[in-house]
Amino acid sequence: MKLNYDKKSKDPTYFIQMGIRNGKKTTTKNVARIGKHSELLKITDDPLSYAKEQVRIYNEEHKKNKTLALDLKIDFNEKIKATDTVTSLSTDKNIGYFFLQYIYGKLEISSFFKNITEDRKIGFNPNLVNRFITFSRIIDPDSKLGSFQKMSNYYEQPDFDYMHIMRTMDLMKDHYDEYISYLYEKSCSIIKRNTSVCYYDCTNYYFETECEDEDYVDEVTGEFIKGLRKYGPSKEHRPNPICEMGLFMDAEGIPLSMCISSGSDNEQTTAIPLEKKLTKMLQGKKFIYCADAGLGSLNIRNFNSMGGRAFIVTQSVKKLSSMLQEAVFNDCDYKLLSSNKHISLNDMKTFDRKDPDNLSLYNDHAYKIIDADKAFDVGLYEEKICKNGKVKKVKSKATLKQKIIISFSRKMMEYQRYIRNRQIERAKKLLENIDPETYKKGPHDVTRFIKRISKSKAEENGSDTYILDQEAIDKEEKYDGFYAVATNLDDDAKSILEISMNRYKIEDCFRIMKTNFDARPVYHSTLNRIIAHFMICYTALLIYRILEKLLEEKGYHFSVYNIIETIRNMNISNIQDMCYMSNYTCSQVCTALNEITGLELDKQYYLPKTLNGKIKLISK
Repeated sequence: MKLNYDKKSKDPTYFIQMGIRNGKKTTTKNVARIGKHSELLKITDDPLSYAKEQVRIYNEEHKKNKTLALDLKIDFNEKIKATDTVTSLSTDKNIGYFFLQYIYGKLEISSFFKNITEDRKIGFNPNLVNRFITFSRIIDPDSKLGSFQKMSNYYEQPDFDYMHIMRTMDLMKDHYDEYISYLYEKSCSIIKRNTSVCYYDCTNYYFETECEDEDYVDEVTGEFIKGLRKYGPSKEHRPNPICEMGLFMDAEGIPLSMCISSGSDNEQTTAIPLEKKLTKMLQGKKFIYCADAGLGSLNIRNFNSMGGRAFIVTQSVKKLSSMLQEAVFNDCDYKLLSSNKHISLNDMKTFDRKDPDNLSLYNDHAYKIIDADKAFDVGLYEEKICKNGKVKKVKSKATLKQKIIISFSRKMMEYQRYIRNRQIERAKKLLENIDPETYKKGPHDVTRFIKRISKSKAEENGSDTYILDQEAIDKEEKYDGFYAVATNLDDDAKSILEISMNRYKIEDCFRIMKTNFDARPVYHSTLNRIIAHFMICYTALLIYRILEKLLEEKGYHFSVYNIIETIRNMNISNIQDMCYMSNYTCSQVCTALNEITGLELDKQYYLPKTLNGKIKLISK
């Protein structure tokens, strides 16, 4: 604060003046009136010295109490400032993204962009673009154009054009592998990465188009390039071209690496190439590969039987050979997972679960270990090239060191039967009202419980009839409660099963990207920008997961919705360019985020220099 008065005036009015820097804009505001020279002569012989003393006292009081008395005048007839925009815009600014910037800054992504552009003349800041496009993906996901149009919602008011977003995305694709490795390296300095187990899974994303990409040959390199947007088995059963994402995450559920492949590719072919990159990134560290049955082919299991690696993959009990299935259902050698005490399957299926004394047993599992070195016995296939050049899958005759851990849960059995009984009721209603032939049949559709009985043309009616297939119901019920994993580890069954059960965390990663970050549908059409789109989504996921991990380390556990909604709602209003007022409440999430970052974004009012200082500090 400083003294302000008209030195040329015979009777100047003395004010306490504050200098304000709001982004690139610098202004001054009179925050308090001391009085006119003539007025002050009534109380002092030296009004100028008196005024200077009042400024000194004001500054000491402000420094001591952090308070500021503002002399605000409100004119209710004053008009809103007119703009050239078609639609009216909110003047509120979001500062919740400061928490995201805290992580972004610690990842030192600005240094990455500086390094890859140091030999290039670029008239814009690609790091600035990546920053706010990433934050937009978390706070207010939209198309790139939609996100660009909302840049004014952020406190910093980033200055770049829409074409700069496209150019940044091209730049990111050119340095794909470097970027992913760099993020992992820098994340290790923020949190401890547990890579003892690496979980892998695939999902697909659909595009807003009905035409798939054509394959082509690069005219320069002669390389065959397969189109990325292809028709394939959509997990959402959409009639749109898709691409496929493969994602590795660590034992804590934090992403490690990813790949994007054609929608028509078999997901099993994506695992080993990406795992090779992961092994290099982890500098040869040993880890356990963990995935579901669809990503546990013979090749994948063999690959993870080398180099100190191991595998834990889910195993379908239905695909086991008759000999191994006989061992599964043979009611002997089962033990309780909690105590290793012997127990029979019959006892697990028949105990009174309403008895309070049986609660621990209800939450427990029975297990047994079966050797299964023959790939044929676990239903694994290998590709065989025929004389005509065609490739077909045949049951493998290979052997590999592995065992099958079978577990049985009474709780899971009852849950599966509950779900099936509801499906059976739907099948019964279907039989009463509608021809089942009109419904799509599939392994998980209710029509699997409907059996068609053909009538000969010689009969009076000659039409087919449909009945409930009790045999199919009984056959499926046989497997209720059973769960199996295949592994080459010699660890105890409990720890192996616990590792496998944590696969849900990678499903959470996909759910966050698809639901909370709106990563689909994808509106881009070129390969570079499609991949860059997912690089941005990956960065957003990493930042969010690290933030979540820091909260957990402090004992806080919040839902994805609660964290993102809190950050989204942390808006401030400009009070005559003098200060900002918070338009949000200090919630549990807000308190926790402030604790782990030290940003102190829990004040009712902020001076621009305070917010500028915070963003400058976390952007280094």
